[in-house]
Amino acid sequence: MSALDRLLAADALSREFQALLLAAIRNRHPEASERECFLRLAVIELGRERTVQLYPDAADL
Repeated sequence: MSALDRLLAADALSREFQALLLAAIRNRHPEASERECFLRLAVIELGRERTVQLYPDAADL
């Protein structure tokens, strides 16, 4: 497998994992807007403190 193939495979896995996380967020918070789901995903990926720094409206979660 070439370096490019490995990179593409890692990217695909990352996108699939992100999709699974979003599905879990939507399942846990069915009333959440797309923005809220995005912010909740950001908290998982970046941590709460960094997310609030980047997206101040995440402080309300």
